[in-house]
Amino acid sequence: MKTLLKKLFIEHWTRKSLALILAIAIWFLVNNSLITTRTVINVPVKIENIPPGKTIDGIQSNGFLTKRVNLTIEGNKKLLGELSSNDLQVVFDATGREGEWIASIGKKNLRSDNPDVNISQGIRKISEQNFIIKLTNLMSEKIPVIITKPIGEAPRGYQFVDVWPYQLSITVSGPANVVKNLKTRGLKLTFNLNDITKGQLDQLTSKDTGEHKDVVSFFVPNNWKQISLPLLSSTPIEINDPDAKYLRIDFLRYEVLEYHTPIPVSLYYPPRLEGTINPSKVTLLANELIQNRGGMKMITTPLYVKGVSALFLNVVKEMVELTVIVNKNKKECLDWSAQFINAKALEDRYVRLLTSDASDEELHDLQPQVRDEYLRNRFRSYMNRFQLYKTDKNPLDLCATLQGNTVTITETKTDE
Repeated sequence: MKTLLKKLFIEHWTRKSLALILAIAIWFLVNNSLITTRTVINVPVKIENIPPGKTIDGIQSNGFLTKRVNLTIEGNKKLLGELSSNDLQVVFDATGREGEWIASIGKKNLRSDNPDVNISQGIRKISEQNFIIKLTNLMSEKIPVIITKPIGEAPRGYQFVDVWPYQLSITVSGPANVVKNLKTRGLKLTFNLNDITKGQLDQLTSKDTGEHKDVVSFFVPNNWKQISLPLLSSTPIEINDPDAKYLRIDFLRYEVLEYHTPIPVSLYYPPRLEGTINPSKVTLLANELIQNRGGMKMITTPLYVKGVSALFLNVVKEMVELTVIVNKNKKECLDWSAQFINAKALEDRYVRLLTSDASDEELHDLQPQVRDEYLRNRFRSYMNRFQLYKTDKNPLDLCATLQGNTVTITETKTDE
């Protein structure tokens, strides 16, 4: 056995070592000289040296186009076997170009940021392929961004009130036709209330010290103030409107408020019914629900209110009226609604109360004009959301009917 091993590894070892080295060298030489053809898909395309005032449809801020190309490449088998679309770029030089031109993709247009990819030695040629490039005018414009009503549900124990500002703008640059289209149709941004946690709002609540503080304002974080515009950028674009810093979502810290103030009830006659109804002969019947107090018909039953703050309710409670629309041709229940008397004066009082609260630093940080607009929008939002409830769960459901010259209002029975 020892003799066999000696003959194999020791005798003539120099010649055997040389043969082994030569065999390895030949293998590497042959392996690296093998030529093959392969198609690499989705190779990025970059345009450089675009003339000032010009751009290209689909180009992004980094110079790459949203459109990609498939390349059929001939070259070293080993290199092509390891090659991916992330290892290559097709680069065109737009120096001195105008309008539209047809560019041919050749080896000179290839570039790689991967130091392991040697294009000059590993790639022999690229199957000829044409690429159409069209220069167009570059335009910068402010695009309106509408902040829509959020989706999702408010955290437990809180009620969504409003989002403000309702509209911002975003300044973008790009091909004239793309930018003009964006400005015509505008953009929308919608937040999801499910992304806001109860813990976040609880933390904000604990900081509220204002005398008349009636809402919790969640200021929208910067990473939410972005718009995705694939035709202009591969990444979302931040809204660069200076007013974006005010963007907030307002919540109430409670849901139901007691309402013990009597509510007057009146009848309204649309002008189009002139001649068909004589208002002087129509009476509103007093009953268990509608009380007659000194000639005033009103609902005296204690009720509840949802959708508004305690401060708002305190401001308007003496100036709310239920109005029934008298329509002789309506066979079912007549329409009715809650109306606010002298709404402008109520709005002014609400704004004065909040702006006079010196302890509310959040409001005082706003410019006076911005603060005034914000508070007035909040007040109007409350007016739109104001809803009366019979119990803390069941809305006030009334049915007003006209029989002859008598209007009768009854309460629709609901399961409690």
